[in-house]
Amino acid sequence: MSASQFSGGVMNMNTGFTTLCKGLAVVLIGGHLVVKILPDAVSYLALIPAKTIPFGWNLVTAGYIEQSIYGVAVSIVGLLFIGKTLEPIWGSREFLKFIFVVNFLTSVCIFTAAISLYYITMEEIYLYKPISGFQGILSGLLVGIKQIIPDQELSLIRIKAKWLPSLVILVSVVVSFFATETTSQLPTLIFGTYMGWIYLRYWQKKPETNLKGDPSDEFSFSTFFPEFLRSVIDPVATILERMLCGRRPEPSQVTRDYTSSDTSLPSSDSSEVARRRERGARALEERLAAERLRAEQAKREASGDV
Repeated sequence: MSASQFSGGVMNMNTGFTTLCKGLAVVLIGGHLVVKILPDAVSYLALIPAKTIPFGWNLVTAGYIEQSIYGVAVSIVGLLFIGKTLEPIWGSREFLKFIFVVNFLTSVCIFTAAISLYYITMEEIYLYKPISGFQGILSGLLVGIKQIIPDQELSLIRIKAKWLPSLVILVSVVVSFFATETTSQLPTLIFGTYMGWIYLRYWQKKPETNLKGDPSDEFSFSTFFPEFLRSVIDPVATILERMLCGRRPEPSQVTRDYTSSDTSLPSSDSSEVARRRERGARALEERLAAERLRAEQAKREASGDV
């Protein structure tokens, strides 16, 4: 195979990854190199609750600092492949906004939990252990996958996409019993998943309707748990939602909102969810078809060269 054909094949393999995700991957690599070259930088860039005041910027920077090469690899692979699905549907601006908000709120939750645990246990490890990594953002992005293509079955593990966030947390909990060094990542994963759900459930603005969030039953908090537990979780989740997020508008208010914005009123929440899922499935099918076409083209070029 000629050099030009080889380079063309490599470019074809990479064209599925978005420019924004590639840029964020460079940021992750750069953050890892910084803490490796300058180990003291961890004290300023990672989340250390005792130093968050006055170093408040670590609430933002901590999410982009991977301290291990393994963490960098997992984060970049996860970002590139999840971004291929979500960014074309959400748009680059919304995708970046989601990452920033989930990262910041996850850090705030970890900071609050660490301070609370310190006052409960008086153990200084909660104040001075540096916490960083992209895993909280990745777990939040998996919630986006759950929302967009919940019934898409993953070929490798034969499980529907809607169970990915729950499966990641479950596996992480099990692994933490055997590898105690991974325990520090659990709060990041849990808070990242929850903040991702909060954002998509209540805050994400939909340009087509000018409304916010996803009030559908298929995206309720209890859907992260097995069905036999939902009757117990739903009442508790409803109370917490009203305490933390307030009440949702009544149907009449939603109608007035649509009328005042001169937009057509959708028939129901379920129809909106169906349209969103159809759009996500269509985008996924188009991407897979494009990849198959590029693979076949590369194979024909290789056979022709031989």
